[in-house]
Amino acid sequence: MSVRRLAEDKVQPAAFGFNEENAVWADATIRKYPEGRQQSAVIPLLMRAQEQDGWVTKAAIEYVANRLEMPLIRVLEVATFYTQFQLKPVGTRAHIQVCGTTPCMLRGAEDLMKVCQHKIHHDPFELNADGTLSWEEVECQGACVNAPMVIIFKDAYEDLTPERLEEIIDAFEAGKGAEVKAGPQIARDFSAPEGGATTLLEDIKPVRTNLEPQPAPVVDAAPVPPAEAARPKDTAPETDPKLKTPVTAPAAAAANAKAAEAEPVATKSAAKAEKPSLDDPRRPKGIDKPATPDDLQLISGVGPKIESILHDIGIFTFAQIAAWKQDEIEWADGYLNFRGRIERDDWVKQADALARGGEAEYIKVFGKKPR
Repeated sequence: MSVRRLAEDKVQPAAFGFNEENAVWADATIRKYPEGRQQSAVIPLLMRAQEQDGWVTKAAIEYVANRLEMPLIRVLEVATFYTQFQLKPVGTRAHIQVCGTTPCMLRGAEDLMKVCQHKIHHDPFELNADGTLSWEEVECQGACVNAPMVIIFKDAYEDLTPERLEEIIDAFEAGKGAEVKAGPQIARDFSAPEGGATTLLEDIKPVRTNLEPQPAPVVDAAPVPPAEAARPKDTAPETDPKLKTPVTAPAAAAANAKAAEAEPVATKSAAKAEKPSLDDPRRPKGIDKPATPDDLQLISGVGPKIESILHDIGIFTFAQIAAWKQDEIEWADGYLNFRGRIERDDWVKQADALARGGEAEYIKVFGKKPR
């Protein structure tokens, strides 16, 4: 375990305070914890202080201690223990965290570190000449299948080559980091195979559940096993019902009738799973693409692929989604093939907050920043 200390006093600011937006967020975050347990908010508050100033200052630690009525030493213990907290100034435009755990190392992480040494500074945690960039090596960041990778602030950049990392660093240095696509830097969707799926491409038949009627087996005449044939034949009089086996024809007819009744259930289930038509009157009304579409990925549950599909059907703004009625939600749920997601993640409420007041309104409503 490395020794972690606060930065020298000469670089420490004299005071700290949350800005208006973060102050609202901090109050909402503290209220999430039961009475007497508000000190549990220490990590979220320290992280938000780091996001505001770029690093965790001594003044920020003192502010959080006072805000949560905690002994200063306890907040110092948290800030110096977790390596997610930067205890000295980092690059104002990008601090690049290069994963150095085994999967990334096997896929070329050392070459990524050489790029950082060449483009930023030979040593980790040291600023470049302009104070805009810094870097460090970190432990596993949870995207092993897309190795090698780096994290810059909250975004991961995966499937990297040294050349692509150089381009990303240049973009952040030029103040154009927001234009860089996060996630995989090759032709893959999230962690799916490169180039798209290669299995389970055929139509999947609907699966019966235990709650659906099951067709009864059809009773057919079967060859008599040799052991049965060797037994003495039943010579009991036909008039004695106790000694005779009931005739199976009625049972077979009943079984066939049940099977015929059960068949429409499977057909109905298959029809229900079909994707709704673009001509369906329930389809939400689309618009032409505006000059500046809203970033629909700010809605929790909307990723790049879903945003692309929404654009294809003319959905570009938060206001459109905020106005969806129940039948439009049901159509969109079926068209996106994620039944229940829109209501589960409450897209309409999220979109309404973003449409009315952007991130500030979202924080007031949900107590956190949009994704």
